[in-house]
Amino acid sequence: MLLDNLYPAKYDIITPKGCSMAICDLVGEATTYDKKLMLERKEPLSWLKSISAFANTQGGRLIFGVSDDGECVGLENPEKDAENLSEIIKNSLDPVPQFNLSFQKESGKTLIVVTVAAGTVTPYYVLLKGHRDAFIRIGNESVKAGSVDLKRLVLQGAQRDWDSLSSGHKRSTFSFERLRAEYFARTKLEFVESDFESFGLVAPGGHLTNAG
Repeated sequence: MLLDNLYPAKYDIITPKGCSMAICDLVGEATTYDKKLMLERKEPLSWLKSISAFANTQGGRLIFGVSDDGECVGLENPEKDAENLSEIIKNSLDPVPQFNLSFQKESGKTLIVVTVAAGTVTPYYVLLKGHRDAFIRIGNESVKAGSVDLKRLVLQGAQRDWDSLSSGHKRSTFSFERLRAEYFARTKLEFVESDFESFGLVAPGGHLTNAG
């Protein structure tokens, strides 16, 4: 259930019979899911970085109530944990990513499953103890985004990519003879000047894009 304003009036209860995901059958951790034994409140970075990383990459699921060896131990007070989880995400992530929160029953134990959507306004930062860090998912780990990763995330959030940015080089300083010859060989058509803009090779102002 989507958490409108992050304060849901109730949560979904998903039983194994109606669930498409057998949580306790998941082995270890992977690119699109993480397991946590409990909701850590005093040191939430241990799980907030996974929320950030999922939002900054391809999305994923964070499962609370599962031990390191994969045993479903459940949570003592899942409803209270869910309230705290929503509050911590709201106060510690900027922007707040879209996520679904549900309860799931496994072997008589109640787990919390947080499903995080891949974000559209990247980067998603974790704000804790005066630090502002974005994380990405690499393999089964959530790692701090480096400078190159941050640039990519900023462009992605602005719905732009590196190839479309101006390179600073003027179109007039390059002949593109090999491009013209290859284009003609493949299409039997001349590569005319207007094609440079159509193919994203020239940015407004006459400068080549990085792709160009």
